[in-house]
Amino acid sequence: MSWIDKLTGGFKKTADRLGDNIGGLGTGAKAALDTATLDDIEEALIASDIGPEASKRIRNAIAARKFEQLDERGLRTILAEEMEAILAPVAKPLDIWGFPRPHVILVIGVNGSGKTTTIGKLGAWLKEQDYGVMLAAGDTFRAAAIEQLRIWGERIDAPVISGKEGGDAAGIVFDGVRQATETGIDCLIVDTAGRLQNKTHLMEELAKVRRVLGRLNPESPHDVILVLDATTGQNALNQIEVFRDLAGVTGLVMTKLDGTARGGMLVAAAEKYKLPIHAIGVGEGVQDLRPFDPRAVARAIAGLTQ
Repeated sequence: MSWIDKLTGGFKKTADRLGDNIGGLGTGAKAALDTATLDDIEEALIASDIGPEASKRIRNAIAARKFEQLDERGLRTILAEEMEAILAPVAKPLDIWGFPRPHVILVIGVNGSGKTTTIGKLGAWLKEQDYGVMLAAGDTFRAAAIEQLRIWGERIDAPVISGKEGGDAAGIVFDGVRQATETGIDCLIVDTAGRLQNKTHLMEELAKVRRVLGRLNPESPHDVILVLDATTGQNALNQIEVFRDLAGVTGLVMTKLDGTARGGMLVAAAEKYKLPIHAIGVGEGVQDLRPFDPRAVARAIAGLTQ
């Protein structure tokens, strides 16, 4: 199964929900859609987790058009075009630009979002581009996270800097930067704790990591990537709000888009926060982290499989 097929399957819930609320719309003479029809479209978009801001924008764009005949596929095509217009500006590849090396990427997110798995896939992705990669197990509060990162390091043939459970995350990051510098590594990817239930402690820990990195290189960390579980819908938007303030998020990776994801959340996040979306996760395999393609995503959300 291709990643596009996985993506389309993952967004089936959203596409079906839209389909329940839109049908063939005959207008006869060329004319704009009436208010009741536009209300139905907007309500369907909001129910699909596309969010009030993006739904209003799409409604207004459709209201400005005139049609003689509009069937369901035609409307889905228009919806896809309008969603692509929202998504395209935030589709930005991850660029490894930091000098002197290493380029440091802090990866943050709540436990269970797929954060550690995404780090492994991201490391494999960068290695395919001939970057030297090192991983740092900065989530020292979970022994399972440390072990999981070690397994991913073995899987993608990347060194892993780790310590004992409950150890000092900032110390792990310092050792990672030092060893990456000494061995000529291009990119250091750092796992972090994701315990949002204790925001004060998490903020203090991230601030300490940032201070250590800043002393080593004033431009570090070069990226702060938030990993979001797309199946959580609107809750993912709340996480963007919290982590943006706590950690200075610079970009997003959306995971679990191959299951029952509420794909509209991607559009809502793009419209509301304007943060770059670097990649999406569409499966458990090493190759299942893909560059964010706004056209493919928009068409999948709208239920256009061809």
